[in-house]
Amino acid sequence: MAYAKGRAYFDADSHIMELPDFIIDHADADFRDRAPKIPVPTRGTLANLMAEARDHGGHPEAVVAEMVALGDGLISGPKGYQALGAFNAAERTQALDQLGFDKQLVFATFSAGACFRAESPIEDRYAAASAHNKGMAAFCKNDPRLLGVGLMPLDDPDRAMAELDHALGLGLKAIWIPHRPAGGRSPGHNAFDPFWSMLADARVPFMLHVGGDPLQLDPAWMNTGRPVPTDWLGGGENVRGKDMTSLHHAAETFVCCLVLDGVFDRHPKLRGGVIELGAGWVPAMLRRLDWSAEIWKKSELELAALTRKPSEQIIEHMAFTPYVYEDVGAMIRESDPRLYMFSSDYPHTEGGRQPLARFAASLAGIDEAAQEQFYCSNFARLFGT
Repeated sequence: MAYAKGRAYFDADSHIMELPDFIIDHADADFRDRAPKIPVPTRGTLANLMAEARDHGGHPEAVVAEMVALGDGLISGPKGYQALGAFNAAERTQALDQLGFDKQLVFATFSAGACFRAESPIEDRYAAASAHNKGMAAFCKNDPRLLGVGLMPLDDPDRAMAELDHALGLGLKAIWIPHRPAGGRSPGHNAFDPFWSMLADARVPFMLHVGGDPLQLDPAWMNTGRPVPTDWLGGGENVRGKDMTSLHHAAETFVCCLVLDGVFDRHPKLRGGVIELGAGWVPAMLRRLDWSAEIWKKSELELAALTRKPSEQIIEHMAFTPYVYEDVGAMIRESDPRLYMFSSDYPHTEGGRQPLARFAASLAGIDEAAQEQFYCSNFARLFGT
């Protein structure tokens, strides 16, 4: 029996755990010599797993059998590279059978660093995106439940259009873009209208996801004269408490710029998701957008020209994935049930070991129609289905 049952479940966030040569293996010949390796563990049990994975392309049969034996308890089992289907497509199909999700978006875990790192030459960023997109398409191609998410730097409009055409041709179902200014421009700049138009016409949504902007605050914010905290994994490069308070800020700014720059007015079929950046901030954003547009339309002609309230645009065009520990019911009561989507984050640890039970608890008292929207309908709406 599957873990998720009794209704349709569309999972708006899962990941591939790329092996070290993932980008290299899918790179064009003229990029392969300088294509980066994926930074995976070099010590401990995970390092040993990498050696096995290189040799076999998946987990040993005995390990697979152990995870299959978990049945509907798989989601509480091994995470990261140790999880069933973390990097092997056939294993992921088996994992989905046990998880019971009817659709699952699949994002990169580590490839985004190679594609979005502003310090890298721009041609290398697009070459890495092209390689990743080919690899993601290959991972998802044999299971229609898996919806591959392409990577797309947005710094060069012409290169972005060319790679978007490539990604759509590969059959990728969504496009992850970094939530930051795009090559010194707002995402609402005229130069990007052809990009938004192509996405809208293809009914392929854009995605903002954690990792599309630096995870950590400027070090000055951590300078207290006392030891700097480690991250939740015990190291120093992941999210810490202070980081968490503002992790969504850049994504919120990106979304607000799309609205106030009129992108959704110009491209009424465009849809987008904000993934693994929480959603407790969304109701306040809607209010802030509405009063900002109302007040500043007196002096800004573009705001006066908006055909719909900003909050109405967000509700129609966007959806957000709450963290498993957030109160989804409170968000719905404070805003609109069309805004929020279920996600598991499989096989990452951040998704928790019992996400359905935790979401169900926060949705207590919410009517069935709104729960249906959370678990599947809002996801389907992004894809025009």
